[in-house]
Amino acid sequence: MKCPVCVYYGWALTTVAVIHVSVGEMYTSLLNVKQAISVERKLIDYLRTYIDDELERLQDVKRFYAKVSNLHAELYKGPATAMSNPLVAFTLIKRLHSEWMNVVYSNEALENTQAFRSSYEEEEADLPKLEDLQGAAKGLMRLQDVYALQVASLVRGRFQRVTDGEPSDIYLPVVSVPLSGDDCFLVGKVAYEQEDYYHSVQWLEESVRLFRGRGGKWSPENEGTLEDALDHLAFSHFKTGNVSYALSLSQELLHYDPLNVRVLKNIEKYEKMLVSSPPKSLRGGGLKRPSSTYLRTRNAYERLCQSHGSQQPAHSDNPRLFCDNFTNDDPRLLLLPVRREVLSLHPYVVLYHDFITDTEAQEIKALAQLGLRRSVVATGEKQATAEYRISKSAWLKGSEQSTVGRLDQKISTLTGLNVTHPYGEYLQVVNYGIGGHYEPHFDHATSPSSPVFQLKTGNRVATFMIYLSSVEAGGTTAFIYANFSVPVIEKAALFWWNLHRNGQGDVDTLHAGCPVLIGDKWVANKWIHEYGQEFQHRCSLNPEE
Repeated sequence: MKCPVCVYYGWALTTVAVIHVSVGEMYTSLLNVKQAISVERKLIDYLRTYIDDELERLQDVKRFYAKVSNLHAELYKGPATAMSNPLVAFTLIKRLHSEWMNVVYSNEALENTQAFRSSYEEEEADLPKLEDLQGAAKGLMRLQDVYALQVASLVRGRFQRVTDGEPSDIYLPVVSVPLSGDDCFLVGKVAYEQEDYYHSVQWLEESVRLFRGRGGKWSPENEGTLEDALDHLAFSHFKTGNVSYALSLSQELLHYDPLNVRVLKNIEKYEKMLVSSPPKSLRGGGLKRPSSTYLRTRNAYERLCQSHGSQQPAHSDNPRLFCDNFTNDDPRLLLLPVRREVLSLHPYVVLYHDFITDTEAQEIKALAQLGLRRSVVATGEKQATAEYRISKSAWLKGSEQSTVGRLDQKISTLTGLNVTHPYGEYLQVVNYGIGGHYEPHFDHATSPSSPVFQLKTGNRVATFMIYLSSVEAGGTTAFIYANFSVPVIEKAALFWWNLHRNGQGDVDTLHAGCPVLIGDKWVANKWIHEYGQEFQHRCSLNPEE
C-alpha cells in the first residue's frame, strides 16, 4: 500500500513524483490522442496472440493435472501394490523430479510473456508519458472548474452542473464512458501531488465510493486500491480542515492494515486535535475553490465560457450591429460577396461566414499535421510552454498558387491589408488537446521586449482567425472586457483590430479560447503587423482614436 504522507513527521506534505526524461505532449493535441488509438489496436493484437498461446499452454497444464489426478484416484489406491512395480515407481520419481518442475517453471510460459513484453516495448515510444497522464487529469479538472461540472456526474459519463439545486445536462455526449475507481484515484492523485486538496478531495471521494462498491477487490491493471484512496483522501481532508472525517477514514484504513505505524500515529494526532480544539474550527466551512492568484478575470472568463457563445449585446438590442453581404468595394467580391456579421464595435469584431471551403480546411489541417509542436507563449524576450495554453501548433508558408497562398489573398481582399510576410506572420494552425484552452491574453505585444517585434514590422495591428472545424461543446472565443463570446462556427473567420489608430493596444481585445468540452477544435491564425499598412489602414496622432 502506498503511503502518501506522514502527518506526525513535520506536518508537511512529502510527495516524490517520478518524472521521466522523455517529454509527453500527447494530451496537448486531440490529433495525437486519436493517433494513439492505432497504437492500442496493435497492443490488442499482441494481447490476443499472448492469450492464444497461454490458452494452448493451459490445455497442456490441464492435461497434466488430469493424468496425475487419475493416477491418484485409481493406480495409487493400493500404494504398496503399486510401488512394487518398478515402472510405476520410476514414473513417480521422474514426474516428481522433472515433470512438476517443468510445469511450475515453464519455459513456454516465460517465452509467451517475453514475446508479449517485447511486442509492447516496440510500441513504447508512441505510448503516453507520465506528463500526458498528468496533463489529461488536469484537463478534466479544468473542464470541471470552467463549466462548473459535478464530479459525480463526470464519473457517470455525464456533463452536468447544478441549476436551481438540481443537476442539469449541459451536453449529452453520443458516447458515454463511466470512470472506474482507479481512474478517479489517478485524477485525485495528480491534484494531491500539486497540494490541490480542493480537487483531490472530490475525485478521491468518488474513488473510495467506487472501490467500496467493488468490495475493495484489486485488479491487475489498476494502480490504486481502496487502501491507497483512503490514505490519500484522509490526508486531503486533514489539509482542508476536516479533521474528524480524516480520523474516520484513517480508522477505516486501519481495518485493512492494523499494524500500520504511520496511520496509528496519525489517528493519535487527529484525536488529540479534536480534544484540544473546538471541532467547529477544525471542520471548516466545507470545500471552497481557491482564489486565483494570476487570473484576475477568472469569474468573467468562466461565465462567458459557460454561455456557450452568446453574443452580448444582441443585434436587436443594438441597431449599430448588423449583418450584410460584404464586398469591401473589391471587384473580386462583387459576384460572390461574403456574409459579414458585425459582433462588436468596441472593440471592432467581425465574423465572416463560410470564409473557407471544406476542401481548403482539410488541406490546411493535413499540411499542419507533421509540423505540430506544443504551443508556446511569450515570456519576456523568449517563448515557452505554459499551463494556460494547451494546444499544438504549426506554421505554414505558402506560394501564391498554394492553399495557404490563396487564403492569404482572400484575407487581404476582405481586410484590405497587406498580409504578405513579414507584414503578416505565417499562417499558424492550432489543434487543441484534452480540455484544450488559451486563458485570457492579448494578441498584440504589451512589452517592448516581446518576440512579436522580431519581424521588425511593428506590433500586431489585427487578428484574422479561421475556424477549420466545429466542436460539439465548449471552445468558444470569449472577449473578457467586451463581455461577449463567439461560438466555434465551422468554416467561418473572426477578425478584429488589436490596436487603436494611434498605435496603442486596445485593452478591450483581451480574449480567451475557452476549454474544448467535446470535439476536435482546429483554428488558423493570421496576425497582421503595423508596417506595410500605411496606405491601407492609416494611423492617427489623436490619442482618442
